[in-house]
Amino acid sequence: MSEENQNQGEIVELEEEIKTENEGIQISNDVVAVIAGVAVSEVAGVAGMAGGFAGGITEVLSGKKNLAKGIKVEVDGTQAKIDVNIIVEYGSRIPDVAFEIQNRVKKAVESMTGLKVEEVNVHVQGVNTDHAKEEKEEETTEQNESEE
Repeated sequence: MSEENQNQGEIVELEEEIKTENEGIQISNDVVAVIAGVAVSEVAGVAGMAGGFAGGITEVLSGKKNLAKGIKVEVDGTQAKIDVNIIVEYGSRIPDVAFEIQNRVKKAVESMTGLKVEEVNVHVQGVNTDHAKEEKEEETTEQNESEE
């Protein structure tokens, strides 16, 4: 490649292949789970992650929020399969929330780890109705105040 080509703004193709594989680097399933957990937490309509009983006790005792809660990761070579267990907010459209989770998790994991995400399975474990109850309480309080 000569300086003349660079100065004229020409695009010069490199003969070498750029390697994007992680040769000799192994990424822990827990790391992938935390990356996926952060991506899921950014999606609107997700009330929380549905984890097991043991995960809840660990969270209470340690005082730390477990970002990998409710996420199961299987890494096979350069491919990953991710299962996400969530609780959705009442009133959210579940297919839209699930689609957004799949997109964000796939993008985040692939860009940060270089792994190819084959599957992102979203399992809805429940619906958070606390928000709906709060709205009803506010409406009844406002109605009572207007009657007086």
